[in-house]
Amino acid sequence: MLLAFILAIIGCLCPLLAGNVAAAAAPPYKPEGEMRWALYVTISPAWFDPGQVAVVGGTPFWFCYALHDALVKPLPDNPMALGLAEFWTVSDDQQMYEFKLREGLTFHNGDPFTAEDVKFTFLRYKSNTLQEKVREVEIVDPYRVRFHLHQPWPDFMTYYGTLATGAGWIVPKKYLEQVGDDGFRRHPIGLGPYKFVSHTPGVELVMEAVENYWRKVPHVKRLVFKSVPENTTRLAMLKKGEVDVAYDLDVPAAEEVKRDPKLQLAFSGGIGSFYLDFLEQWDPKSPWHDTRVRLAANYALDREALSEAERLGASPPAGSIIPRTFEFALPIEPYPYDPARAKRLLAEAGYRNGFDAGELTPNPPYFSLGEAVANYLGAIGIKLKLRTMERAAFQSARAAKQLRGLCICVSGRYGNAATRIEESVVSTGTFAYGGYPDLDALFKQQDKETDRAKREAMLHQIQQLMHERVMFGPIWLYFWPSGIGPRVADPALMAINPFPWSAPLEEVRLKQP
Repeated sequence: MLLAFILAIIGCLCPLLAGNVAAAAAPPYKPEGEMRWALYVTISPAWFDPGQVAVVGGTPFWFCYALHDALVKPLPDNPMALGLAEFWTVSDDQQMYEFKLREGLTFHNGDPFTAEDVKFTFLRYKSNTLQEKVREVEIVDPYRVRFHLHQPWPDFMTYYGTLATGAGWIVPKKYLEQVGDDGFRRHPIGLGPYKFVSHTPGVELVMEAVENYWRKVPHVKRLVFKSVPENTTRLAMLKKGEVDVAYDLDVPAAEEVKRDPKLQLAFSGGIGSFYLDFLEQWDPKSPWHDTRVRLAANYALDREALSEAERLGASPPAGSIIPRTFEFALPIEPYPYDPARAKRLLAEAGYRNGFDAGELTPNPPYFSLGEAVANYLGAIGIKLKLRTMERAAFQSARAAKQLRGLCICVSGRYGNAATRIEESVVSTGTFAYGGYPDLDALFKQQDKETDRAKREAMLHQIQQLMHERVMFGPIWLYFWPSGIGPRVADPALMAINPFPWSAPLEEVRLKQP
């Protein structure tokens, strides 16, 4: 009887299973059309390589979400969704993470995806934090891999399974060993929903849909990302129909989009923290070494007016470099605009007549924000010379810690409060020009604390001390307008929150003709 029952169930399931196989083999639609973006930066071939994502923030994930795929990654409604991994487990002592990989997947060139690629990708990834924490990457079998840690590290999945780093985005071992790093950047091969077609430096990147992409068949056949640093040119191309999405418009351009009935204005953001970085606060001979001077600079800024003038009021003033939505974030109110108090603080610090503060370097391309901030600080007597730089030169100088004076810096680092603190607050951070021994010690302590409540208390303490010592001048949490053309049904902006750009790209859609 039991055998008959089982056979009956199998008989009922077979047609259903056959139907699912047929559906997978013949999707209900085929990718069609071409969708074009106008980007506000020049595309760097280094961004095609997830191994380079460690030092340049969120921008390269534009291309990760197209060309590549990750074991675990943010997707709509899930900040740590399963990707190339079917599941993952953690050992009882929290020192071993095991991933079961999806079987039968191939890279764009036909090479099979296996655990060898996962290990190879991790070992070539440029991240001191991850390499120091992981003792060994063990290949259990072709579709199972284990990461062994030196000791429990509660942020392993934050660094490996979110956009805090690119370590979990897999590259093909065999192909990379054949062509080398430079060859890979000239012609990247990945596991993502789109494959590389061509890259014309300074002009555009062209990609084509992978119709058997495992997660979902892309809607659009061909994607074109155009490098258009000039704001007025992005707007003109949008109005002429040469592009379908124009990222990051300034206020006049955004107002023009609003007036055009054929176009739509869309706001996105929530990840980029803009702030004054007092680079010389660690120099006892610098005026910025005095907490009162740094506090004066904070009271000198009218953040509401800056947001209104620069971003149509969409960027809310911030009291911290860590977004409030982040795990372990300590809510801190923005400094009020109080120029009279700012002048009193300068006088108390011995600068009644102000002082020459040297250079103010704004993160490119936000030069008009730099001019506005320089004017606000100049109004209380802090005289600055604006220094503008091309984006790549700025990023290199910032990472090499060669900037001087003040920087309007931006952090787009994903993860939680700890990832932001590690980047800019800890003395060994990528963008830290100095630090405090007690904050370094607290950070090391929380980094291995597995009790969530205790860890949160330590991270809150660090953030409170950051605020009391006026380490930064938070400006706003960045939200910005983009223009959407009439052919677009869904640009997938903010489909992954907070990821301000179109993603996942297999979800973008054009209107049916």
